[in-house]
Amino acid sequence: MAENKKEFTILITDDEKMNVDILGSVLSPMYNILISRNGQRAVELAKEYAPDLILLDVLMPEMSGFEVIAKLKESEATSKIPVIFITGLSNAEDEEKGFFLGAVDYITKPFHKTIVKARVNTHIKIIDQMRTIERIGLIDPLTKIANRRGFENRLNSEWGRAARDKTPISLMIMDIDKFKNYNDTYGHQQGDAALKTFAETAVGSLMRPGDFTARWGGEEFVILLPGTDINAAAEIAERVRANIAAAVIPADYGAETRITVSIGVNCAVPGSNIVSGDFLSKADQALYKAKESGRNRVVKHEE
Repeated sequence: MAENKKEFTILITDDEKMNVDILGSVLSPMYNILISRNGQRAVELAKEYAPDLILLDVLMPEMSGFEVIAKLKESEATSKIPVIFITGLSNAEDEEKGFFLGAVDYITKPFHKTIVKARVNTHIKIIDQMRTIERIGLIDPLTKIANRRGFENRLNSEWGRAARDKTPISLMIMDIDKFKNYNDTYGHQQGDAALKTFAETAVGSLMRPGDFTARWGGEEFVILLPGTDINAAAEIAERVRANIAAAVIPADYGAETRITVSIGVNCAVPGSNIVSGDFLSKADQALYKAKESGRNRVVKHEE
């Protein structure tokens, strides 16, 4: 048997054979393809083969696509697999529900082959970039998330894509409140535990695999939110802030400590009149206002 040199695997789930056949014919020249005709089988294949991407119909008998993605998110083995919904549902409420459950994209039927191919290729590139970051050491060794250089690489990629697609991109810059006092009080080893808890909580507060968290330096972190407007970004930032405030950081002798975070949020649609440096600077200005106005809060940059 000839060696299979295709690097990525895609699971297609749809109860309609015609849709499965079309999607398979479009994508099989570039990717390994797995097929399931119902939701339960999709969950089983995802756990067994860990595909790189799942194309998932919403309206299926017995188990809907919404139920499938909820099952996938429950398992550590499948929770990070990106899911693109392909469905005849086209109202905003269904699309919002899909994104809320953790989908990375939403394609409505009847779908166009070129659009399906382009969307799939885009998300496969994101997956590949994430793996490249891990391979070439762009991970912060303490928190196990991307470091500043890894973030800058991802920002350049997402900025270019948003400029081409004319879509918004949002940024959160986060600073742990009075972290020096925390270190002075509990020691640097406990400070490291706080940083790790912060990173885990921030990542766990996000719903989409395409959202990107990095350690900017010291006690500063950033989250990049592609395809997200300022109001949605502020809601996500508030969820992160609340989860950080609620997180318990174990300390010696059974003690418990907590931290809070100030967050500045900015949004832009990249174009000739704005550069990524200004994008970062305005988020930083919003962070400064959050700290100046009392800390443990979210502030949006307002033009």
